[in-house]
Amino acid sequence: MRVAFFDLEDWQPEYLQQGLRRLQIADQVQAAFFHDHLISENAARYAEFEAIVVFIWTKLGRAVLESLPNLRLVLTMSTGYDHIDLQACRERGIIVCNVPHYGENTVAEHTFALILSLSRKLHAAYFQGLRGDFHIRALRGFDLYGKTLGVIGAGNIGLHVIRIARGFGMRVLAHDIRPHPLLAEVLGFTYTDLETLLKESDIVSLHVPALPETYHLINRETLSKMKRGALLINTARGSVVDTEALLWALEEGILGGAGLDVIEGEEYIQEETALLRMPVAEQTLKQVVQAHLLLRRDDVVFTPHIAFNSQEAVERILDTTLENLKAFLEGHPQNVVG
Repeated sequence: MRVAFFDLEDWQPEYLQQGLRRLQIADQVQAAFFHDHLISENAARYAEFEAIVVFIWTKLGRAVLESLPNLRLVLTMSTGYDHIDLQACRERGIIVCNVPHYGENTVAEHTFALILSLSRKLHAAYFQGLRGDFHIRALRGFDLYGKTLGVIGAGNIGLHVIRIARGFGMRVLAHDIRPHPLLAEVLGFTYTDLETLLKESDIVSLHVPALPETYHLINRETLSKMKRGALLINTARGSVVDTEALLWALEEGILGGAGLDVIEGEEYIQEETALLRMPVAEQTLKQVVQAHLLLRRDDVVFTPHIAFNSQEAVERILDTTLENLKAFLEGHPQNVVG
């Protein structure tokens, strides 16, 4: 099977080749490794490949997929798959597989890095240090002990966040469409409705997937229900939060700060030169401007979609991706989405 791997770091081709040998499928795979993203402008040159492996930076829209007539399998090196046109894949009979579990503890730890950066003014202290001009009173933070954390989406990652929060001595409220009362009893948290969670939480942390029903889940209406001065943390997906509403809530003092690992239009923040090579919709430009307004604020901590990005987690992603490939070759695909 001819397989093209995209979006790779320098060390990853060798790691993947070792993995193919370890799983004893190297003789079944003609692998090619690329550091670049797969885009519509270059997709036709990969027309012979039957499988492609991508990360979230490659957007597999209908135009790209139509340039790959032999494609039978898409492996995404991520849990989320909103960068893939699943409808177009279904129409072609292309199987799409993801990595459902790899870094629950990794993302949860990063969530608390963002929380602590805001609660203890770490980012503000860093920038004061660069200027050599410390104002201790301005750096006064608050304890997490005794505070209420609201977790929206108590799945695998959310439960790890809850576990850490309980270690800090926090009260935890959770909102999820599939509650597990036994887990709540064991971990010591309470399920509640969204409005109560927003009203009572000192910190709200988002851990839901990017789905039509979660699009702009956090908007003016929901933000207006939050406890004044609360923090909002998003390590889920940028589309879950309405950026314009978030700016409004920060400016109005409804929120005391935001810790963001994801944001709408983040792909253009990281690769702004892409804006010069393509027709850009007005909505995209608006998202880019709003993102830059957010990033300049003192009450916002932003990391460029790296909550997953520990060495251990990345290796688990690659391992599971190769296991997905092996399962497909053996005739029983696993971790199929869509």
